[in-house]
Order: sequence, then C-alpha cells, then structure tokens
Amino acid sequence: MNKNIKHIAILIVGLVVLNIANQSFYKRFDLTADQRYTLSKTTKSILSNVNRNLFITVYLEGEFPSEFKRLQVETRQYLEELASENSFIKINFENPDEQREALIKRGMMPSQLTVEEDGKLSEAIIFPWAEISYRKKTTTVSLLPNAIMASQEAQLAKAIENLEYSFSNAINSVTRNKEKKIGIITGNGELEDIYQYSYLSEVAKKYRLAKFTLDSVATNPQQTLQDLTGLDLAIIAKPTQRFSENEKFVLDQFIANGGKTLWMIDNVQADQDSLFNGAKMLAYPRDLNLTDLFFSYGIRINSILIKDLYAAKIPLATGASGNQTQFQNLDWYYHPLVGGNPNHSITKNISPVRLQFANQIDTLKNNIKKTPLLVSSVRTQKVGTPTFVELQSIAEEVLEADYNDGNQLFAVLLEGNFNSAYKNRIKPFETSLYKENSTNNKMIFIADGDVGKNQILKGKPFDLARDKWTNEQFGNKDFLLNAIDYLLDDVGLMQLRNKSLKIRMLDKQKAFKERTFWQFLNVVLPLVLLFSFGILFNYLRKKRYS
Repeated sequence: MNKNIKHIAILIVGLVVLNIANQSFYKRFDLTADQRYTLSKTTKSILSNVNRNLFITVYLEGEFPSEFKRLQVETRQYLEELASENSFIKINFENPDEQREALIKRGMMPSQLTVEEDGKLSEAIIFPWAEISYRKKTTTVSLLPNAIMASQEAQLAKAIENLEYSFSNAINSVTRNKEKKIGIITGNGELEDIYQYSYLSEVAKKYRLAKFTLDSVATNPQQTLQDLTGLDLAIIAKPTQRFSENEKFVLDQFIANGGKTLWMIDNVQADQDSLFNGAKMLAYPRDLNLTDLFFSYGIRINSILIKDLYAAKIPLATGASGNQTQFQNLDWYYHPLVGGNPNHSITKNISPVRLQFANQIDTLKNNIKKTPLLVSSVRTQKVGTPTFVELQSIAEEVLEADYNDGNQLFAVLLEGNFNSAYKNRIKPFETSLYKENSTNNKMIFIADGDVGKNQILKGKPFDLARDKWTNEQFGNKDFLLNAIDYLLDDVGLMQLRNKSLKIRMLDKQKAFKERTFWQFLNVVLPLVLLFSFGILFNYLRKKRYS
C-alpha cells in the first residue's frame, strides 16, 4: 500500500514539473522540407519594432472554393508564426459578405474565380485581402498576385510564396517611424504630374514625395545640391530638354553622396500622340547631354528604336458600319511587350511590361554589378534614327527574317561603388559636398521615358496597369513600385520576394476520374474494417469467456 502511494506521489510531482516546464518553455518546430514556416531574419527584425498591439484582419472567412481553403489555412498558419514571435500581434478572420461595399471603397477589390467541381464550371467571388492597423496607421495586403499565371493553381502557389513578403512589407510600412524622402526631378521638360499619378499615388502611401526643380541651379547651385542631398531617391522621368553642366554636376554629386536614382530616359524623340495626330512622324535622336554621365556609371543608351514581334496592341480604325467607325486592336511592333528577369526580386512574378518607342541599352565594363531587369524577345529589329514612322506600316507583311537582332536590354540595375563623372575633371562649381565616389549605391536605368506614363480618361488619370482602349493588362506599375522599393530597401525586404516553396496541388482531373475509388477508400473501407473488427472482437470475446 505504501509502495503504491509512493508511486502515485512521484507521478503527481512529475506531472506538476512537466506542466511548469511546459508553461515556461515554448518552442515551435518547422518540419517542412522548404522551411516555409521559419521566419527570416528580416521579418524578425521588423517584428521587433512592434511594441504595441498590431491588429491583422483577414477577409478569408465564409464559403469559397475548396482549393482556396488552402490559402486560408496557409495564411492562418503563417500569421500564427508571427503571433508566436511577438505577442502584440492580434489576428482576426472575418467574413466579407456583409461589408463588401465598405471593403471596395477602401480599395480592396474582389477577385472572380472559375471553380471546377464534379466536372462543372462555376464562378465565385472572394476578397483575398488583409488589413493591418497599428497606432494611427492602416494599410492593406493583397493575398493574390496580379501576375498573369498559367493556371489558377499557379496563382494560388505564388500567393502562398508571397505571404511572408506581403505581410512583412506591410508591417514595416506601418511601424516605420521615419519615412524615406523621394524627389520628382523637374526643370528639364519631364513628364507632367498627371501622367505619373497612377504609380506615384501608390508611392506616396509609403514614402514622402515632393517635386524638386533644378531651375535654381542657375542661380545657386551649391544650395540646390545641399537641398537635393536631403533626399533618399531622385526620379528622373522622361526629360526632354538638355541638361547644363551645373545640373549634371548636381545630380552626379547627389549620387556620390549616397542618393539613389531611377532614370526613365528617351534618347529618341518619338511620341505616340504625335503619330495618331498625323499618321506619320519623324523619329530623331534627342540630345540630353547625359551621355558622359551615364558612360561613367557603365551604360550607354543608344539612339535607335527597337521593334519586337512580341508587342502590345493599339486600336486602329479598319472600316465603318453605317455611321459607326469600326476599330480593331492590332500588334504595334514599336511597343515591345517585355518580360522581367525571373530571378530578381524586382521583376519576379510581374506581368509583361509595355514599352513605347523604347531604346536599347549597352553595358560597359567596369567594377559595377549590372543586373538585366527588362529584356525583349529574340525576334527584334533595330531601327536607326532619324527615320519616319508611319501608322500604315502596321498593315505591312511581317517577314520573320527581318526580326533577327536577338534579345535587347531595356532596363538594368547598377549596384556598387560609383565614381563621379567629374573625377579628375574641372568642376562646374566648387562645393564642400564634393566626393569622388559613393559606396554601395544603387541606380536603375530604363530606356523608355513612357514606362511610367499613365493614360488620361475624361480628364482623369487612368490606371497604369491597364490600357484604356484595348483593356490589356501590363506590369508597368508593379515594376516601378518594386524598383523604388528595392532602391530604398535597407532591411532586405525585397529579397523575400525570391522565396520559393513547393506547393503540392491536387490533380483535379485524376481525382475526378478516380473519385469512386477514393470515395470507397476513405468512406466505405473504414466502415467495413470497423464492422469486421467488431465481429472478430465479439467472436473472440465469446470464445474466451463462454
């Protein structure tokens, strides 16, 4: 009796100690092959800045297609990892059905899906969005990528891959105390504000945005340089007027002092609006006086146009029906539709980018790392300038033999230690801010000034990601937003976009063909085994005790 009491007491004490240990020590183990639930150092660093309640509301609750239950489950599991890392994170899943209008007004547009069940197709609408609130800041997170995918399953797989980047990026934006400053350079005939509204309105949600004119360089270049170095990034979008030496020196020293730059340059005067007005235009080289500046950084933008057989469409009048003009969307080879580098975080998973009368970039040998971002198809033709461009050429017969100039580079990322273009040269003016080189700097060159130009519809800016006439979708906005994020990324967020997971999807066709077998295996067979076990158990029991 005493021995039994002793064993019971030891058992009770052991259970108490185990319970205390369980409350004191907490550890989650990621047993997945690709470590999908292991948070990166970047994410952990961002979460360490959350010192008050951060609320995440996910609108993936209710009835929706079974395969998108996977997205719901993966999202919930990932957010649980965030909550386990920081107890200030509070998670809530809500059904969007009763608040659809409110969600749409807040910019959370629904997604229409094609669902296949029992061999039948039907349509379903879901709201793949999350909303993050921290202190007085609120931001939204899209849980489905906008990229054009081969299938709905591929889209779902990419959505799961992007979960860490999407949430880490959003949390970083609402917890960041100091906003980076971006200057939109003006003074040399750059694009007007209304033509850059589509992507800049999104940029303004994350960064401080302001216009910065170089006009003051003529009167006080030292002060202009001083003011410019207070910015983190300068955007130079389609300048059309020649830069003076003082203006070039100001930009050069902005870069030498660590400033990032995004260049959208047209080295050829050619505009689609001019072509539509006259059906014919003269395309000729544009002298911006920037060649030596770019040369010192390791690139050259050539004064040639590129025609590509893989191109966007433009609407043209092809006839009339009664009093109504008939329009047809035709391939316009002067508007290349270019793919992004699939191995870089800026261009991974984005839709093809539409360029307009784009030029070609040559890279030069130096110590700067150069990463191609936008490259044409192999079916290209170089067109020297000056030359006449006519709309009627769209009807000419295409000979593939004429389009054999191969891949052409349209956008490139430069990273490294940049030497000043004025090193070992006479300086246009003296300044105490002069530096001969910058360390670990970044810049992006795009050989098309219209890559960020949105259309105008009824006097208002139209979405850069879509053409108002043909309704084609493009990756221009995503590309520019990713480019800006990459240039200003100090914590390594953009590298999370390269995360790859192996998502094992159900083979629907095989499941449909073999549904009888799997229904029997999962429903009928367990019942048969249970019934057989009951009969056998009852027989053995009677045989033993009768």
